[in-house]
Amino acid sequence: MAATDPVHETVNAVYLSDSRRVLATLIRLLGDFEAAEEALHDAFRAALEQWPRDGVPANPRAWLVSAGRFKAIDSLRRRARFDALEDVGDAADIAVEDPAAWADTEIVEDDRLRLIFTCCHPALSPDAQVGLTLREVCGLTTEEIAQAFLTPAPTLAQRIVRAKAKIRDARIPYEVPGRAELPERLDAVLRVIYLVFNEGYLASSGEALVRRSLTAEAIRLGRLLVELLPEPEAVGLLALMLLHESRHAARSSPSGEIVLLGEQDRSLWDRPQISEAIALVEGALASRRFGAYTLQAAIAAVHAEAPSADATDWAQIVGLYDALLRADPSPVIELNRAVALAMRDGPAAGLAEVDAILGRGELAEYHLAHSARADLCRRLGDRIEARKSYRKALELARQEAQKSLQLEPNMPANLVLARLSLQSNQLKVAADEVSAALKVDPANSNARGMKQALEARGQQVP
Repeated sequence: MAATDPVHETVNAVYLSDSRRVLATLIRLLGDFEAAEEALHDAFRAALEQWPRDGVPANPRAWLVSAGRFKAIDSLRRRARFDALEDVGDAADIAVEDPAAWADTEIVEDDRLRLIFTCCHPALSPDAQVGLTLREVCGLTTEEIAQAFLTPAPTLAQRIVRAKAKIRDARIPYEVPGRAELPERLDAVLRVIYLVFNEGYLASSGEALVRRSLTAEAIRLGRLLVELLPEPEAVGLLALMLLHESRHAARSSPSGEIVLLGEQDRSLWDRPQISEAIALVEGALASRRFGAYTLQAAIAAVHAEAPSADATDWAQIVGLYDALLRADPSPVIELNRAVALAMRDGPAAGLAEVDAILGRGELAEYHLAHSARADLCRRLGDRIEARKSYRKALELARQEAQKSLQLEPNMPANLVLARLSLQSNQLKVAADEVSAALKVDPANSNARGMKQALEARGQQVP
């Protein structure tokens, strides 16, 4: 057994590095996801049996494609003994097409791109696109995907099975879109990748603030897409994800509470990753064919380049948001611009913009809009309105770690205001709010803790 261990390790290494490439080519040759997956497993099983005896082939990937293809042909022929020949004729024709097709390096590389576009085809539901992409392109198991999205594994498995059936029954072509279709289809692929990233970066449910397995897979998928199709917006999206991920170590406290951008320890940011991302942004902008992802990345780059929150170039950020609104109008982008405007021109200017957005009703159920309004009211000294908006933000926040931006979901609004005032060194405001909280509940542990923190800094609590 000892003599074969190195070969087994080689097979495992090839599986990790090349199994998705092999699968992508087998799908093209066989015309069916299920048949290709079965052929992939048969090919690796054959490798485990034959490579220890015959040696590792010079081109393991080509060997595996060939083995999988012929295993599939044998399976089709066995089925033909029991089924009417016409039932397997189409599949057999696909399986035995040009035997040199799988050996062409350029065609094989294009297969991965074909697989990405097929998994993200607009005929599939968004949930199906995400699940199928993570399963077939990234190679995650059904259980891993289900765990990452907090979805029951059987539900996720059925979603993937239905997606494959839809591809087969609707005869969705296994191809890279032509030039006319490419912008729209590429946008769908980028949307799926960014959805995966955001589900990891800003988890929509559960206790964890970040699920790094998903952010890592999204970045890996983004790198693959840029390698195969270096379109400016694909480059911009990769840069955007890298810039967000570069702040991972500073985004939460040891107890799991979220740390806002302005309060993060910038020495914890991943500077090599930031440098890589900025170079990508500059290249995408230089193309003059960029869009919303590249502009968002440019905004993130300005934040990343600032040595401190106070040194941020807010005028440049407002200008970039203006360009982003022209490229991709949305109330959320308007909200972000309003926050940047408040940093450039003062909280009153930002509050007027936020109130206008909320007045239209578009972000009435968006907790971050109310949180932004609360912070601007706090900065203007309007505690009553600040408390009201913090309370609304807390009611709307669904994700537990985002709720703890104000420490606890059930924390009174005046203690939320006290904590944020304490963090921004407005000690007198914090003391008044803590005093009000203690009059209502003298035993409140959060209020007592903040009282001690204030008195340690020389601020008496009335």
